[in-house]
Parts: sequence; structure tokens; C-alpha cells
Amino acid sequence: IENKVCCVTGAGGSIGSELVKQIIRHSPKKIILFEMNEYALYSLIQEISKSANGIEILNILGDVTKKNLLREVLNEHTVDVVFHAAAYKHVPLVEENPLTGIFNNIVSTRVICAESLRANVEKVIFISTDKAVRPTNVMGASKRLGELIVQSYSELALKGNKSRTIYSIV
Repeated sequence: IENKVCCVTGAGGSIGSELVKQIIRHSPKKIILFEMNEYALYSLIQEISKSANGIEILNILGDVTKKNLLREVLNEHTVDVVFHAAAYKHVPLVEENPLTGIFNNIVSTRVICAESLRANVEKVIFISTDKAVRPTNVMGASKRLGELIVQSYSELALKGNKSRTIYSIV
């Protein structure tokens, strides 16, 4: 990721914010923090501003399920790598709000995959969970479906070598 333009979705979350801190250590050209929670984004900006060492940081307060916003960001900033960490991960909350959890976890992944393919992003890295292995709850099932979406876009990108996008699941 050195000298690459990186985008982290869910940048203000527990996983996203840790990814951002690790990415900064590897000297990207630019890092795009994509987060829909204003306070989480603000807190992350405050925390990393001193360690950025001249790395350009772009803050996007927005929802990655909004296709047009994501498309604009990917194209305007020629993103090389997307780390997709935007997801609901707290099982009790998602069980109490299954439709919201399903929409957020599945639709965001589909939009990220489709728009990354369209923008010819080099790599998309989907952050999943061990709960997706044999899902016993809505959150695990939504993350498993997200994995299947990523796998299908990986196959689509490989067909006829039409895209340079490489999809990975962590």
C-alpha cells in the first residue's frame, strides 16, 4: 500500500480505525476515511492527525450504500485499494434490528464490489468474521452472504480478464 490511494469504509469503527492506524504506518499516498458516524470520524481524525506524517487524509462523512457518493469518491480520487470494514458486528443489536443489519451488511458489500469493479480499483479487501463460517444468527448470515457477494465479483472480474480488480476476504 505504499504510495497507493487507500479507502477504508467504516473507518471510525473498532476494526476500521485500527486498519487506518496500521495503513498509515505503510506510507500510502492518500487515505480516504469513509464513515457515516460523525463522532466516530471526528474522534479518529483527532487521534491520527499527529501520526499522518504528510499523508493526505480525506474525510468522507457518508454511507457506502449510497452508490453515487461511493462512485464519485472512487473515480475522483483514483482509489487503488478498498478495505471494506463498514458493517454492523454486534450480534445482540443486529438480532434486535435484523432488517437494518441485513441491509447495511449486504447492500454495502454489493455496492462496494460493483463500484470498485466499475472504477477498476486494484484490490478490494472485505473484512468478515468468524461468525460467518457456520452462521447461527442474522449478523453471521449477513456476513456470510457478503462473502458470497465478494466471491461472485471475484469470478466476474476474472472472466475474460476484463478487470484488474482482485477481491479478497479476511
